[in-house]
Amino acid sequence: MKKYIPNLITLLNLFCGCVAIFFAVHGVFEMVALFVFLGIIFDYFDGFAARILNVRSELGLQLDSLADMVTSGVVPGIVMFKLLEMSSTGGWSSGIVYESSALTTWHSFKFSPQELIPLLGLIVTLASAYRLAKFNIDENQTNSFIGLPTPANTLLIISLPLIMLYQNNEILNNIILNQWFLIGLTFVSAYLLNSNIALFALKFKNWSFKDNAIRYVFLFISLVLLVTLKFMAVPAIIVFYILISVISAMGEKR
Repeated sequence: MKKYIPNLITLLNLFCGCVAIFFAVHGVFEMVALFVFLGIIFDYFDGFAARILNVRSELGLQLDSLADMVTSGVVPGIVMFKLLEMSSTGGWSSGIVYESSALTTWHSFKFSPQELIPLLGLIVTLASAYRLAKFNIDENQTNSFIGLPTPANTLLIISLPLIMLYQNNEILNNIILNQWFLIGLTFVSAYLLNSNIALFALKFKNWSFKDNAIRYVFLFISLVLLVTLKFMAVPAIIVFYILISVISAMGEKR
């Protein structure tokens, strides 16, 4: 029975992703963040369980990517869609207008060019799918990553509405709801997911500080940022993660 345990954990990740989609569509971003966070935890522990139980399989690898595609691919795309929608309407309400009826048909929808802009947010989903497909066939991403991992990118995107909700800073809110900022972030996100930037993985082979100095430093500074900046810390941590990885890679080449 133990060979089914990692796959069960992976399915819990998928379940969390499905629930997060429901809340994302309805703009309940606190619940989106909760279920995405749970999904990422399950995503970490399914691989951990597979290694401990020594039951890694090709089925588990494919199932893991399919679950990640939902939790860390579809969900951030919908969240970006909703943010772009909000940037068009100037608030939390929906920007798509349609006739209310028991059975809505395609000709009931009234789209203007402005209302099509939120669809750009789904570029995040497309870029995530491409990255996950590359990850499955790339044997060089065992101890490090090439490009930004989809869970990190997801945390970056879902942190934006949480910053508006809980930090309620007018300057930050105006930046986050700026349409050009969101469009730019969408394309930057797509690039980072599929870039050739080498990023270290948070996998500890042992607890030695010498062998894991970069990981310990990253975790310590991330904790300090979370305590001091709250949700605003998430974008800062992602940027710091990329910078410290690039600096470390340059040091190793020398």
